[in-house]
Amino acid sequence: MELMQIALFVIVGIVGGLMGSMVGLGGGILIVPVLSLFMGVPIKEAIAASVVAVIATSTTGAVSYVRDEISNIRLGMTLETSTTIGAVLGGLTATMLKAQVLQAIFGGLLVLMAGYLYLKRRQKNAYELAEDPGLLGGRYHDPYLKTDVCYQVRQLPIGLAASFVAGNISGLLGIGGGPIKVPVMTIAMGVPMKAAAATSNFMIGVTACASAYIYYTRGMVNPLVAVPVALGVTAGAYVGSRLAPKVSGTRLATALAVILILLAIQMALAVAGIRVR
Repeated sequence: MELMQIALFVIVGIVGGLMGSMVGLGGGILIVPVLSLFMGVPIKEAIAASVVAVIATSTTGAVSYVRDEISNIRLGMTLETSTTIGAVLGGLTATMLKAQVLQAIFGGLLVLMAGYLYLKRRQKNAYELAEDPGLLGGRYHDPYLKTDVCYQVRQLPIGLAASFVAGNISGLLGIGGGPIKVPVMTIAMGVPMKAAAATSNFMIGVTACASAYIYYTRGMVNPLVAVPVALGVTAGAYVGSRLAPKVSGTRLATALAVILILLAIQMALAVAGIRVR
């Protein structure tokens, strides 16, 4: 493998880690399609590399979020109980599916996430301010709003069910589960967007560990791909976690939505046997 290709893997990881940590969706939502569509990596190897990278995203990004008390650790560990079960089942399923099926599923998910990001940029957070966070709620200081935010968590059963689905998708596609967890926490559970993204970053590493073992035992983890991508993700996630509390995220969400739509189109063409380089 050429040095230039390894450097490109690092760059892909940096971009994926930067955007993934800032919006809480996990870098895999960008890493998998870019590796499989533009860099010739088989999609199962790309998913396996993304799973390893997601662990790096979570480990790196969670440090700043936990230190600033934005991550809701109690809520995260509660939801993670059902997420981990889903991740194991998703990882087992992915090893049995054909590459075209995985590409089709991923393409559909990209469209859904682009739609979510576009709508999110036009909506205010759905949380309600509270004086007491309760058992699973949280409190943190928002540097962008320059005020303290206190919120309560509602509809926990919906969150647990969604977390199981998120874990399954994470194991299947290597994206960390954030694309499902963040919207559910924000819209259904009353968690502020920044707290949801931070809590998602905290959880996705645990989820990825569960499915990474399955990919590793199946021989799908290629160190020449996974290691440089993970190194890039580590750097990108660190920068993203430092920037996220200081920005509104509107422009980032819009840009990411456009990128996801373009990748979804490319993925659909790939499923049809058409390669556009």
